[in-house]
Amino acid sequence: MAALVNQASTYLVEGSVPQRMGNAHPTVVPYQAFQTADGYIVLAIGNDTQFQRFCAAAALDDLGSDERFGTNAGRVANRGALIPAITERIRQRSSKDWIDLLESRHVPCGPINTIDQVFADPQVIARALKRVLPHPTAGPSAVVANPVRMASTDTTATKAPPLLGEDTAAVLRGILDLSGEEIDALRRAGVV
Repeated sequence: MAALVNQASTYLVEGSVPQRMGNAHPTVVPYQAFQTADGYIVLAIGNDTQFQRFCAAAALDDLGSDERFGTNAGRVANRGALIPAITERIRQRSSKDWIDLLESRHVPCGPINTIDQVFADPQVIARALKRVLPHPTAGPSAVVANPVRMASTDTTATKAPPLLGEDTAAVLRGILDLSGEEIDALRRAGVV
């Protein structure tokens, strides 16, 4: 429910059931993914000043001066006319070109990375979000580390996923407080 805050608020305040919009934001425009010449980026333009900076950077001065798009409310109401024009322009350059240009103009945006690009990202590498753990049969097993870091505790597992039944006895002892004899009896009976 918490992830539905925008859509839920529309329903709770207006009583209207939001319709599917893909990755577009229901109340902020432009705020969605756009295809570039070689991938995708997200524009997250949250106010009128950012929209003006975007239009200047993208050489879309006609959109920036169009009264229909001067306010977010106008952009929401005229989304159908605005988004195709932005889509056409964004497709003309690479993702890196757009990110470099828009970040330099303080226009909120970001790349949509493929998974190989994610793991090659300098921040992902610096935070060691790929962890390799030893596994007794599979050998080294790569896992995604927990991104939450605490000064006193390593929050990522230090052991690869267990083999089938590897932790059964420890769980039965630790959680159910069964004795070794009781666990052996369960094994002989084929329960575990």
